[in-house]
Amino acid sequence: MAEFDQNTEKTSEEEIKVSQDTDQETAASETAEEKENQQSEDGQTTDKDGDAAESDDADKKKSKFFGKKEKKKDKKDQQIEDLTDRVMRQMAEFDNYRKRTEKEKGQMFDSGAGMIIEKILPVIDDFERGLAAMSDEEKETSFGKGMEMIYKKFTGILKDAGVSEIEAVGKEFDPAFHNAVMQAPSDEYESGIVVQELQKGYMFKEKVLRHSMVAVAE
Repeated sequence: MAEFDQNTEKTSEEEIKVSQDTDQETAASETAEEKENQQSEDGQTTDKDGDAAESDDADKKKSKFFGKKEKKKDKKDQQIEDLTDRVMRQMAEFDNYRKRTEKEKGQMFDSGAGMIIEKILPVIDDFERGLAAMSDEEKETSFGKGMEMIYKKFTGILKDAGVSEIEAVGKEFDPAFHNAVMQAPSDEYESGIVVQELQKGYMFKEKVLRHSMVAVAE
């Protein structure tokens, strides 16, 4: 019996030892596997960190390089824009000055021409009165024909210069163009219509040089 107990204890000790050895081997295997995994992870982390560091350095260098380049380009562009804007402003100012001076010259010319033509109008009136006073026989003479030729030439020059007669007879009275000096009964025209022109009115381009002196129907 004592021998059986000893054998049993011996067997139990051997089983415990085998179990401990197995546990130690398993633990050692797990520890080795964990170390390998850790080393792999550390290597990947290191590679990632290295790549990230290299990428950051490259981005910084690239940003630094292109930043300087863009800054230099922006300065040139700004100078170009400033010069272009200055030139455009000067061109616009010169164009406005040219238009303004041309307009002023035109107004001065028209004003001077209008004053001269206005002084000539009484001469035209005298020609018309003289021709109207001639008889048909006198108009056929050399003198009458000469006066008519001068009158036509005179009025032709004024017409080419921009002078035109104001229409009066048969038109509705307009104070902007007509100067009513009397009223007259008329069976032909309604009230407010010009029935007679006592003195011709003239315009120079769009300006009234002299209003027509007229009689208006009652």
